[in-house]
Amino acid sequence: MATITGQMVKDLREMTGVGPLDCKKALEQFDGDMQKAADFLREKGLAKASKKLGAGRTMNEGLIEVYQHFNKRLAVVVELNCETDFVANTAAFRTLAAELAKHIASLSPQYVTRDQIPAEVIEHERQIQTNRALQEGKPAAMADKIAEGRMAAFYEEIVLMDQKFFRDDGKSSRTIADLIRETVAEVGESIQVARFSRFALGETAAPADEAAE
Repeated sequence: MATITGQMVKDLREMTGVGPLDCKKALEQFDGDMQKAADFLREKGLAKASKKLGAGRTMNEGLIEVYQHFNKRLAVVVELNCETDFVANTAAFRTLAAELAKHIASLSPQYVTRDQIPAEVIEHERQIQTNRALQEGKPAAMADKIAEGRMAAFYEEIVLMDQKFFRDDGKSSRTIADLIRETVAEVGESIQVARFSRFALGETAAPADEAAE
């Protein structure tokens, strides 16, 4: 079994941001393999983050982030909440807020989560997709299932948490929900997007050439 040195623990802490005791245990578990220990701690952190996202914690701290496009024709205001002002002042939290504002400017979501979409809007879209499946010659018994499967694309278009992170440029399946979970794992607190507003001069949605850079 490999000898776990103080320097190894320190290096793993710098890689993951996890406490020294957990770092030492992970190194012992993986016989000193730094990469395997780091991957394990990150996965463990993300699992905890998922639990915290649904833990019903009070989040009265955070910040209001404002993004304005260089030509001043497009702007976004987003409220991002956390549990403490300590986390609100961390670089990780502030970076997340800035990236969310630019993402919203770029992809123009309409809602934060699916449950904010009016039921009649969802039903209308589902009916459109069902009719589309029937017009394509799909059996009536399968049309509803096909329509339900196609609803994912509809949600991704208008729901912030379902959208792929714009920085990944289609090369990853990481969603905004995943991005927030990563930051939760890093800072150790629940985070939520409370609300946002997107303003484009003279129009309800910004054209593609005015997307955030």
